[in-house]
Amino acid sequence: MTLVLDSAAQDLLFREARTANTFTDEPVTDEQVQAIYDLVKYAPTAFNQQPLRVVLVRTAEGRERLVQHMAEGNRPKTSAAPLVAILATDNEFHEELPSQLPHFPQAKDLFFSERPVREQSAALNGALQVGYFIIGIRAAGLAAGPMTGFDAEGINKEFFADGEHSVLAVVNIGRPGEDAWFPRSPRLSYDEVVTTV
Repeated sequence: MTLVLDSAAQDLLFREARTANTFTDEPVTDEQVQAIYDLVKYAPTAFNQQPLRVVLVRTAEGRERLVQHMAEGNRPKTSAAPLVAILATDNEFHEELPSQLPHFPQAKDLFFSERPVREQSAALNGALQVGYFIIGIRAAGLAAGPMTGFDAEGINKEFFADGEHSVLAVVNIGRPGEDAWFPRSPRLSYDEVVTTV
């Protein structure tokens, strides 16, 4: 059986997708980011919950505030990328559920009344949305440099002082620069991953 998606799209979204480590100075526009979001917002999550929140770091002051919380090896590329996005979860996402799940508005209180349950669900479904967002960046013809090497507590205090959000990833976005890619690393085979019971 073959995939419905053509080979070029498969390559763009998956086979050629790697973490970019350098970028050109070509700007990434708000229109590009909106097009990315307007595509990936349709991807599935549990209960149609949409906990992902995106902070676009565009100013020098914002960049300085962020870079201080990045792991040392991630600081130069985060400083130089044309756009950096902080991807976080809204742990109060359930407040939106009645409008996002109109056929089952009681899900808000029935399943998500307790904060620990919301945080666990927001982390899982927010991580799904992070993956979709990265694929959306690729679909826009841009390169993504997703990172989890940072001081999460520091970023949460710096950018989400309300205590209602939790950072999941920081993603550098732009056109790939010179020597942007490390060599492709090996992947596990189908037989190593998939079992049947």
